[in-house]
Amino acid sequence: MAYYIGVDLGGTNIAVGICDGDLKIVKKGSVPTKPDRAPELIVKDMADLSAKLLKECGIPLDEVASVGIATPGTANSDTGVVEYSNNIPFFRFPIADVFKSFLPVKKVLIENDANAAALAEALSGAAKGTRKSVMITLGTGVGGGIVIDGKVYSGFNHAAGELGHTVIEKGGRPCSCGRRGCWEAYSSATGLINMTREKVNECKIKGIPSLMVDEFDANGRVSARTAFSAMKQGDAVGAEVVREYIEYLACGLTNMINIFQPEVLSIGGGICNEGDTLLKPLLEIIKTEQYTRKSPDKCAVRIAQLGNDAGIIGAAGLGL
Repeated sequence: MAYYIGVDLGGTNIAVGICDGDLKIVKKGSVPTKPDRAPELIVKDMADLSAKLLKECGIPLDEVASVGIATPGTANSDTGVVEYSNNIPFFRFPIADVFKSFLPVKKVLIENDANAAALAEALSGAAKGTRKSVMITLGTGVGGGIVIDGKVYSGFNHAAGELGHTVIEKGGRPCSCGRRGCWEAYSSATGLINMTREKVNECKIKGIPSLMVDEFDANGRVSARTAFSAMKQGDAVGAEVVREYIEYLACGLTNMINIFQPEVLSIGGGICNEGDTLLKPLLEIIKTEQYTRKSPDKCAVRIAQLGNDAGIIGAAGLGL
């Protein structure tokens, strides 16, 4: 029987899973990334954890068909080199060859982490059974991945899919990429926190009461949940922030639908835990604004299904 190892390399943790041929996780584990170390030490931990899980499962190395690594940054899937990653010290780093030097498996494949998550949803999650899908991840930034006929589309230089860095507000909020008005600056969890904090400051200056102000005064901070929580308790200011956030999110999602016309567009990230509170008003806007609003063939917008396992499953799926 063939097994596929998926490694999800994050800025905080390295997660590794052993998957069967149906991409079901047989065993998984994690260790801290400690990203300030030499890259070789990070990869050694990835390989050591993989070897440990194989031993615990009693799976010999020759039954591992491939190892896939989902990594931040620009991942050259042809050469196995991470060209650049800004939060882990990789620059033209041959991660696939270094991994094989620590664990001599038959094949090591790499892909950008957001692309790997999109592939996972296409193979086993919200977009299973489709040929063309897009995934958006709402986290610290807005990640994106495009899957066509079961393969990740990454452009000629392996840097495609940076969907969060499309501008939706010319001259708008500054973005970490250096542009202004990027979708990421408005629709990421970070963007929502910034909007909430700005509204709290405005309320304080104008003396407007709000549950969001109460939370800030009690905890010294706000989170991506603050505005939604306040809205659910009848707070008008919280509802205003949520409305603005959903409008920006809908704008970007509609753009993605109009550009790619995927069968399924899945949305992942902690904000999706809001469920129908987020999805219902979002779908209402998309329904009226998408180019194909009068067509019977429309993109289905769904919440991603695989959660924190998407990186592992997508990385393992690179070997199929």
